[in-house]
Parts: sequence; C-alpha cells; structure tokens
Amino acid sequence: MKAFANAALAWGRLAGLFLKELALSVKEVTLTVLDPQRASRSAILAVPLDVKSDAGITLLANMITLTPGTVSLHVSEDRATLYVHVMNVSDLSVRQIKDGFERRVKEVLP
Repeated sequence: MKAFANAALAWGRLAGLFLKELALSVKEVTLTVLDPQRASRSAILAVPLDVKSDAGITLLANMITLTPGTVSLHVSEDRATLYVHVMNVSDLSVRQIKDGFERRVKEVLP
C-alpha cells in the first residue's frame, strides 16, 4: 500500500509540474503573440537524456511538445539525446527541462 501511495504522490508531483509549466508557457506565448516586437530567441537544443526507458522518453517528449512554445523534434539513434525546439530560449533552457520534467518523469518511470 505504501508503494502505491508513493507512486501516486510521484505522479501527482509530475502532473502539478506539468500544469505549472503549461500555465507559464501559455502566458509567455500569449505575450509574444500580442507583442511581436518582444525580444525572443528560438533555438533547437540538444537535451542529454538520463531517462532510458521507451515509456520515459515518450512521456518526456510528449510533455515538452504539449507545452506551448516547445516541441520535441527527434530522439538520437542511441537514445542519449532529445532534440527540442524552444521558442524563448535562455541559457537555462536545457537545465530547466532536466531539473523539471525529466527529473519528475524519472520518479514515475525509471
């Protein structure tokens, strides 16, 4: 029973993080649409993967794609890198993906 509670808590944390990131991304995309002159820099980033399972990579890639302003493009043949297009990139973008979505995905799908 305790394992079920821990798993449910981990899934809840992942869902909460996704909803938070979704809201922040919607705000950023909306501001950019309303003010096209707003400074934004897009880029394709290589995100090194720590998650190894097919299910974990799929969940991570889909969560990124479902977040406005980002889209998962490709997983390398060796499954070590996920390529992501980010609309408003910063020096912290890769770290935010790894410390956010990937960390939480690893908690639910090791």
